[in-house]
Amino acid sequence: MAKLTKKAKLLAHLDADKLYSVDEALKTIKALATAKFDETIEVAMNLGVDPRHADQMVRGMVSLPAGTGKEMKVAVFARGDKATAATAAGADKVGAEDLMEDMLAGNLDYDRVIATPDMMGIVGRLGKTLGPKGLMPNPKLGTVTMDVAEAVKAAKAGQVEFRVEKQGIIHSGIGKKSFTDSDLRKNFDALVDAVIKNKPSGSKGKYVRRVAISSSMGPGLKIDLADVAGA
Repeated sequence: MAKLTKKAKLLAHLDADKLYSVDEALKTIKALATAKFDETIEVAMNLGVDPRHADQMVRGMVSLPAGTGKEMKVAVFARGDKATAATAAGADKVGAEDLMEDMLAGNLDYDRVIATPDMMGIVGRLGKTLGPKGLMPNPKLGTVTMDVAEAVKAAKAGQVEFRVEKQGIIHSGIGKKSFTDSDLRKNFDALVDAVIKNKPSGSKGKYVRRVAISSSMGPGLKIDLADVAGA
């Protein structure tokens, strides 16, 4: 009989119905994350909203205290001094019409697109290109701003966007397996706090219904909401 691997032994003892504390779930998930790459630790939050209604949409930005563990690629639409400031802040690509043409040609390998307000006439022509990828600059998210340097720095430092999906679920990475348990917990708490603060006016009944934590290649563990601040 083949000898069970450490991961297989752990999986065999998992209780699908068990509710884990956040710290216990993080330790267990990290033990199960045995892929040869640094797996992302992910959170799924099932919310009591129907995003088909405008007053139940949940979307926002949160700065993860310990960062994301990922190098964010940022493109900025700006001219003149603002373009210079964006470049100095670490933007990967800065431009105007030339950047628009580059994106229309299919070069969309970016995690964040930022624009100054005067560039929205150009950016607007990319609606069908950037919109489906969730990259369209939005003033409510701080990605349409005159302070492009600060927006670039925030993105590079670990600011992530969260957005509820059609099924009422938010998925977001909170770091890598290589992060300390403490850093993952800080990032988890920051994400949850931001989602709760963005509770929409149209949400009725219980807002946070279920939370689970998983890794890129691992199973999801259900979290006891009693251990989730504000839930």
